[in-house]
Amino acid sequence: MLLYLHVPFCRRKCRYCAFYSEPCAPGDDARLTAWADALLGEMRREARALGRPAVSTVFFGGGTPSLLSPALTGRILDEAAALFSLEDGAEISMEANPESMTEEKARGFRAAGVNRVSLGVQALDDGFLAALGRAHDKKAALAAFSALRRAGFANVGFDLMWGLPGQSAANWKAQLAEACALSPEHLSCYGLMLEEGTPLYRERESLPLPSEEEAAAMYEEGGALLEAAGYRQYEISNYAKEGFACRHNQGYWQGKDYLGLGPSAVSCIRNERRSNAADTEAWRLAVLRGERAAAVERLGFTERAEELVMLGLRTAEGLDLAAYRALTGRDFMKDNEGLVAELLRLGMAGREGGRFFLTRRGMLVSSSVMEQCFEHIPAKPEGAA
Repeated sequence: MLLYLHVPFCRRKCRYCAFYSEPCAPGDDARLTAWADALLGEMRREARALGRPAVSTVFFGGGTPSLLSPALTGRILDEAAALFSLEDGAEISMEANPESMTEEKARGFRAAGVNRVSLGVQALDDGFLAALGRAHDKKAALAAFSALRRAGFANVGFDLMWGLPGQSAANWKAQLAEACALSPEHLSCYGLMLEEGTPLYRERESLPLPSEEEAAAMYEEGGALLEAAGYRQYEISNYAKEGFACRHNQGYWQGKDYLGLGPSAVSCIRNERRSNAADTEAWRLAVLRGERAAAVERLGFTERAEELVMLGLRTAEGLDLAAYRALTGRDFMKDNEGLVAELLRLGMAGREGGRFFLTRRGMLVSSSVMEQCFEHIPAKPEGAA
């Protein structure tokens, strides 16, 4: 099982972000402690209900988890180790923003048990950082990375964004080259999404966004640059040096059960998806009452089949054709014969070792491909009454 912990606090909201978070002023330790107390209450309840399951990865996401103190982080991880069967060598990841990462904190997080950090750099360009509403500049991002290295972290990733207003493919590749020169173990490269309700979405008509052709060049040429620098693409947006793919995220794409704790966190266990309330106080009060402030959805056959296709085609490894047949009773390649033939002809897909996968060019249109595949999923397994 995977364990996800949502830290719903940020110094301020970025202009593109639609994830659930709320502002937290420096020094507001009482608020962070109240959240942690509730999180641990929820953790105890769920661990009892699940019978102390084995946990292979823990992921602090947010929000900005690096706003926590190392002491509070250690308290949470100690409790997790006591309540769950935490596997030897478990991956313990933390998302961090540069403005909240010092060498002292980095050493404290490492001592607390964190062994992987995903640093929210987003851009190595002060102009783009300001446009995104980030609370740090390039100098702070480089300083945070150096602090993590000096603290002994040997598994550090950068989060970067492409397709920004006013950005060119040449600029994007220059930033990637600069990032590669620093040699982080992992790079997550996300195309800008204009999410409804965000400031950038409201300004969308006036934004000088790259053309489709320029954006495609950023994705394809940027991916080729990373590959040449020793980073293997293992998912639509993720690249890693050998042995450093994020095991937690791989677990999601492999369909493993996961438990999400904290406001807005999502769990999926035994084909039941549960989404906690995106309201910290409502979630906290529910935990104190011994209740769940969560929406529950039972995944039926169609939802499970669609997830199998969607998660498989997100990865470079691709869809396991035998798993598709085992679930649906049908032949994926035959059901999607016309689409598959066209994708193969255009060099947008491949088939190897019992798997069907999208190439980097095919990943550019993955949403459209998935939607077309969904149309051929039967309403119930082949042969079912």
